[in-house]
Amino acid sequence: MSNAAKLELDDEILTFGRWDASEVEVSDDGLVRYINLENIASPRSKGRHSEKQFYKADVPIVERLLNRMYVAGHSGKKHLMTSGRNTGSSERLWNVIEDSFELIEEETGENPIQVLVDAIENSAPVEEVVTYQRGGARARKAVLVAPQRRVDLALRLLVQGQYQDRMNTTEEAAEALAEELISAADGDNSVKAVREKERREREADGAR
Repeated sequence: MSNAAKLELDDEILTFGRWDASEVEVSDDGLVRYINLENIASPRSKGRHSEKQFYKADVPIVERLLNRMYVAGHSGKKHLMTSGRNTGSSERLWNVIEDSFELIEEETGENPIQVLVDAIENSAPVEEVVTYQRGGARARKAVLVAPQRRVDLALRLLVQGQYQDRMNTTEEAAEALAEELISAADGDNSVKAVREKERREREADGAR
């Protein structure tokens, strides 16, 4: 290998300095544009995308997981559970994600970012129900979920499920997150995110 090639390899950025997000495949064609598989060296992009429309599609998916973990207890429009220490520095949550990725790699032998993407795909509802007013009556109908919302919902449900499980056990945060992602990636409907996705799609099917 030439010195130039060695220098290029040494300068390559990997997520956590270990895992290559660019190797990951998104099998759901509808989500390809909305799951950014860019490698990042630090936990925060410092808002450099925020002035763009649909900016979240440009934020690396691991950072979006981090951002969602800040409000793990936030469900709907309320904080049903305290988000506790998650509201502290991003470095703490970044370390939790790194530790969980190590556990995922040990257990599955796969790139943990691939497991995260598989978990998102299995937790992202394709359809849901909306309510609208018709005259004096309220009606419900099934609608397709926008791809950006699908990713947002999946991340929210995965983090909420991990956080609620942790509140009910003595598990460390990294262990709970690793278990949640592995189970969701396998399509296990005992996981809150997968179960909620299936519930929304059943409800939409009944509202047609």
